[in-house]
Amino acid sequence: MSLAERLLRDEWGRLLALLVAQFRRLDLAEEGLADAFETAARRWPVEGDPDNGAAWLLTAARRRIVDRMRSEEVLARKMPLLAVDAALTQEAQQVMVTVPAAAGGEAVTDERLRLVLLCAHPSLSREAAAALTLRLVLGVSTDDIGRLFLQSKATMAARLTRARKRLAGASFEVPTDLAELAGRVGIVAEVAYLAFTAGYAPGTGPDVVRSDLAGEAIRLVRVLRTVLPAPDPEVDALLALMLLQHSHREARIGPDGSLVLLPDQDRSAWNLAEITEALAILTPLAHSAPAPYLLQALIAAEHAVAPSAGATAWDRIIERYDELLALRDTPVVRLNRAVAVAEAHGAEAGLEALESVALPGHRLPAVRAQLLERAGRHRDAAEAYAEAIALCTHGPERTDLTRRRNALEGFANRSLDENTF
Repeated sequence: MSLAERLLRDEWGRLLALLVAQFRRLDLAEEGLADAFETAARRWPVEGDPDNGAAWLLTAARRRIVDRMRSEEVLARKMPLLAVDAALTQEAQQVMVTVPAAAGGEAVTDERLRLVLLCAHPSLSREAAAALTLRLVLGVSTDDIGRLFLQSKATMAARLTRARKRLAGASFEVPTDLAELAGRVGIVAEVAYLAFTAGYAPGTGPDVVRSDLAGEAIRLVRVLRTVLPAPDPEVDALLALMLLQHSHREARIGPDGSLVLLPDQDRSAWNLAEITEALAILTPLAHSAPAPYLLQALIAAEHAVAPSAGATAWDRIIERYDELLALRDTPVVRLNRAVAVAEAHGAEAGLEALESVALPGHRLPAVRAQLLERAGRHRDAAEAYAEAIALCTHGPERTDLTRRRNALEGFANRSLDENTF
C-alpha cells in the first residue's frame, strides 16, 4: 500500500474535520481534500513521498480551498469569518498533533469526533447517515459506497448530495449536554451496526458476505472509540460484537461459494486474532450492567468459545436473550431466542417459542421450516420452506433454502401418500 493510499484510509476523516472546522464549508473542504489526494497520487510516485504526508495534504487542500473561495469572489467576506473562527481553532488545539516544521509548520487537529457527530445529525435517516459517514469519516469513494449498498454511482451521489444539503448550517460542535452527546454517540453506533449488518448478513444480492462493508463498519467503530473523550462501554461492546461476528466470514462460504450456516461451519476457519481481541475487550465488561450490545456480544462470545455447536452453552445463551428481551423486546430477539431454545430443549420447544414471534420477511418461515424438519414434520417443513423461498431476496440464502426443500420432497410426498390412504 502506498503512502497516499494509507493516508486516505487512516487520515481522511481527521484532515477533513480540521478543514471543515476552519473554513465552515463542508463542500469546499471535501472538494479541496479530494483534489489534494489526487495531486499526491500523481506527484508522490515521481517526486518521492514527503516527510509528513498529512501536513502536505493539509497544505495542498487549504490552498485549493482558498483558490476556490477567491474564484467565488467571497474571500474578502470569508477572511473576517476565519479570524472570528480563530477561537474555535484555539479550542481545538487541545487535541492537536503538531507537524514538524520541516513539513511546512502546519498543524493537524484531531477533529474527527466533531465530524462523526455531524454525520449522526438527527435530521438524517439512518441509511443516509451510514453512507455519509463512510464518505466523510472514512473517505470511502462514492463508487465504492454505491457498490457496498448495491446502488449505482449516480444514485449514491444524489443521496449523498441530499444528505449534505440537510446538514447545511448544522452545528459542527460536540454537544455540551451529556445526554445529547450520548444520544449522538448512540446514533453513530447504530449507523455502524447498520452498515455492518448490511455486510455480514446481506438482505439482497449474490454475495454471501460483503466483507469490505463489514470491515469499514468495524473501522468506523475503532475511530469512534479513539475520538470519544471517555471510554463508552456500549461502544466497546459493539466493537467486540462486530469482531466476533466478522471472525466467521471465511467459514460462512463453502468451497462452491454457497452459504454455510453456523452449526455447519468449520470453526478452525474462524479468525482467532479477532476472537481474542473481542474477548479481551469483553473481559472487563462481563459484570457490567446489562445493555443491548453487551448482551449480544456475550451471546456471540458463547459461540466463539464453544468447540462445536453441540457443546455450546445454550442455557446461558437463553438467559442472555431473556435479559435482552427485558431491555429490547423485538421480533428478531424472540426469533433468535427460539433457536436457542430449540438447541437446548428440542425442536418442539423451539416451535412453541416461535408462536409469539411476528416478523415480516423470510427469516421466520425459514427457521420454522428447519425446526419442523428436525421434528420430523416433513410435509409442514416443505410448505414452510416454500414460503421462505418466495419471500427471500438474498441469492445465497434462497439457494440454500431451495436445496433444503428439495431434499425434503421425498419425505413430504411420502407423508402425503400415507395421509391419502
